[in-house]
Amino acid sequence: MVRIFDVHVHYPGGFGPMGRQEPEQTPQERVDDLAERLREAGVVKACLLSGARFAGMGPTHEEAIKTMEPHRDLFIPVAVVDPGTHTGPDIQRFHDLGYRGLKIIGTAKDYDDESFYPVYEKAEELAMPILFHMGVLGGGVDYARTHPRRDPQAAATFQMMMDRLNNPPEPGSPGAFFGRRRNVGAIRMRPFHLDTIAANFPKLRLIGAHLGGTGNYDESSSVARWRNFVFFDLSGGEVIERHAMERGYIGREIGVEKLIWGSDCRPDEIHTHVRRFETMFAMLNLTPEEQERIWYRNAAEIYGYEQPVFAGPGHPHGE
Repeated sequence: MVRIFDVHVHYPGGFGPMGRQEPEQTPQERVDDLAERLREAGVVKACLLSGARFAGMGPTHEEAIKTMEPHRDLFIPVAVVDPGTHTGPDIQRFHDLGYRGLKIIGTAKDYDDESFYPVYEKAEELAMPILFHMGVLGGGVDYARTHPRRDPQAAATFQMMMDRLNNPPEPGSPGAFFGRRRNVGAIRMRPFHLDTIAANFPKLRLIGAHLGGTGNYDESSSVARWRNFVFFDLSGGEVIERHAMERGYIGREIGVEKLIWGSDCRPDEIHTHVRRFETMFAMLNLTPEEQERIWYRNAAEIYGYEQPVFAGPGHPHGE
């Protein structure tokens, strides 16, 4: 079985439509179950995104990292942070706790706003890669694939969304993020922002999620083409997977060395997610080496588990 390095795993319990919680499980039981599902799918390293960035979406950084202890061979702790409120000393504190990467999403300013630079500077200093959400945030109903008028589950989710808008949950309760007005916009989370960040922090490893987000693929291709340490994960579901394959973004518009794998789905969906990519890579006629790059090697180099190897003699590693 192929080794898989999953760079995009959400802390379990708050993932799913409207921040749905798994019933009758403690946080530790959820993490244990997630670890089992990942291992069954062939995942040997997984970046677990933790830290209650949004109200009702999980435990604190301190609480979350404790639940990873029984699975230190598998999980790489990644702290979900807001560069608009967190500071360089906060990033140092998370690193001291054991976090080895950062996740950023839903900021009130563009990702490359200079007020965020202290966070990026500290992350570069500590060699903490940053995963950035790219594009539109997912919601309760995917209207590209279904609609409440013809899908009972979509109709139920839509009604839940309307109920929460009419009767907003208390701040901090499950689903509160999806039940109130929120200052979030896809225009602030574009791949071109990574170009600015990479120019100012040239040793910082940057990962754009979801191939840059639907509508942003060409931006992703442009940035990945010329910036040394900007990469993109292939998470985001079947629509983005289809676009990546049919439009030539895997190995043609974006080189295989710049692509990494992420699940970004519920634990019970990971195995199916892996199988879809196995089929897709076969249809694209990727060589075993190219597949291994996307499945494992690129992410392992980003996080320091493998040393880069360059063509020819005399090339320094990692610079």
